[in-house]
Amino acid sequence: MQHSADFWIDHLGLEPHPEGGYFRETHRSPVTVHPPGFGGPRHLTTTIYFLLKAGQISQLHRLRAEEMWHFYTGSSLTLHQLRSPNGYVTAQVGPHAEHGHLFHTVVPSGVWFGATVDDARPGAFSLVACTCSPGFAFEDFTLANRDEMLEGFPAHADVIRMLTLEPQNFS
Repeated sequence: MQHSADFWIDHLGLEPHPEGGYFRETHRSPVTVHPPGFGGPRHLTTTIYFLLKAGQISQLHRLRAEEMWHFYTGSSLTLHQLRSPNGYVTAQVGPHAEHGHLFHTVVPSGVWFGATVDDARPGAFSLVACTCSPGFAFEDFTLANRDEMLEGFPAHADVIRMLTLEPQNFS
C-alpha cells in the first residue's frame, strides 16, 4: 500500500516551501567551504525532503549551487530546465527506468528550473530529496519573475507561464 501525500507531509514534518510544494531540511554538513562568487562561507552540502502534489508547481528558480534530485516514492516528476535562451531540457525523476526515468539527476548551478508531477490524477504526488553543493542558503536562491523570464526566454513562453505565478498588481 502506497501512503498518501498527506501521510508523508505529516510523517516527515514537511512545511510549505516558498517555490511551491513542501520541504524539510534533513542535513547540513558541519564542514564549510569558501566557494568563489558566493559572498561568504557555505556548508559543504545540504539535503531536504521535497514533496510536490499533482497540480502544484515548483516555480522556476535558480540556485548558485548545483542541486541533485533523488527519487523516493510516488509518481515521477519532470524537471524543466532553461539552460539558455534556446536551451530547454527536461529530466524525468521517477521509479521506472524502463520508461526513461532517472533515480537521480543534477541541475547545474545557475540554471533556471522548476518541476511538475507527471501524474495529474487527484492524490498523485512525488517525494524526492534534493542535495545542494555547496549547501543551500536563501541568499543564493532567486525566484523567477514571469515578465523578465518571458523577455529573456521568449521561445519558452508556455513553460514559463506554466511554472511562474502571474504578476500581482496592487495599485
